[in-house]
Amino acid sequence: MLSPEIAEPPAKAAALTGQIALFLDFDGTLVEIAPSPEDVKIDRRLPCALDALRQRLGGALALVSGRPVALLDEMMAPYRFDAAGLHGAQIRLGGADAPLAAPSEALHAATRKMVRFANSHVGVIVEDKRQSVALHWRLAPSLADEALALMEEVAAEIGPSMRLQRGKAVAELVPATASKGGAINWLLQQNGYAGRTPVFIGDDITDEDGFAAVNATDGLSIRIGDGETCARHRLASPTALRHVLLAAAEGGDLTLESFLQS
Repeated sequence: MLSPEIAEPPAKAAALTGQIALFLDFDGTLVEIAPSPEDVKIDRRLPCALDALRQRLGGALALVSGRPVALLDEMMAPYRFDAAGLHGAQIRLGGADAPLAAPSEALHAATRKMVRFANSHVGVIVEDKRQSVALHWRLAPSLADEALALMEEVAAEIGPSMRLQRGKAVAELVPATASKGGAINWLLQQNGYAGRTPVFIGDDITDEDGFAAVNATDGLSIRIGDGETCARHRLASPTALRHVLLAAAEGGDLTLESFLQS
């Protein structure tokens, strides 16, 4: 892993707003982590600011999240952004949603096991996103080993069609072919994104393949907070990131240095 504190800025550090493609994680990045997914609070200035930035970026702004796209729309209402949801299993570009396959019976069976576990352990939460299912134990940290063992068991039972994605006090079954890095690479080949310098900002293990994808294209990878990472730079908190985004939306130029100097 690179040490973000000593990493050199990329050669394209002077790139201006019109040359950047901005990819943003949601939980822990745009908003603070909450005790449960339903408890997340969003700064109501943020959706409008992101819409202003999207226009200045020529449309090259996308949310890249483990959340379903429909939930991102709820949080960002009335705006609808390009988005890669469910860790890249779901992509919307230019208002067009890619079709999703129906969840398998094996995933339904795994979900039932997870629900039974949650029902018998206070503080454990199942988040059913249809294409993927997450088990949260942030409110019951003493159950981490038991919860993770259950997730490893159901992942093994499902087989290679799904993979186990770990995060902060959460583990999730996601389609094996889905990844944030893959979604970012795909978007970078599309009209409006191609040829731009990618900037990806995230905060968790689930964002590491996104950081790696951006590093491979000489872009800017930024991790929010501490923790081991391949991201080459850091911001202290979602608050620090919002300061950058709100300032740029109010008329400041958005450059790669905008993030590095925060």
